[in-house]
Amino acid sequence: MSINIEGLSAKELQALIAKANKRKKTLAKRKPVASVRKKLVSMAKAEGYTVDELFGTSRQVREKAGTAAKKSASARRSSAKGTKVPPKYRNPADTSQTWAGRGMPPKWLSAELARGKKLEDFAINK
Repeated sequence: MSINIEGLSAKELQALIAKANKRKKTLAKRKPVASVRKKLVSMAKAEGYTVDELFGTSRQVREKAGTAAKKSASARRSSAKGTKVPPKYRNPADTSQTWAGRGMPPKWLSAELARGKKLEDFAINK
């Protein structure tokens, strides 16, 4: 955030300085995030809960507890993203080409299916 102070009068500058000093004092009174987090963890533990149970599993979700329900659902969905699964289908013409059955089928499989072959024909474990 940038404020153009060039066009401000002396009175406006003084008001801005006063507001800035007031904000500075407010921020100085706040406790550090680490101490608040420690206090929350101990309160949850005293009641028999973990912070993850109360606010979700990802660190970002814990820090933004106001939207915990919405974000924890998306965090659960995205945690499986990128998980490797064993291939289910193999190209008989080139055995190095495989497909796990997730997402769009590869071009070699689409071409074979268009020729009338069945998906089961390419299954690794028939």
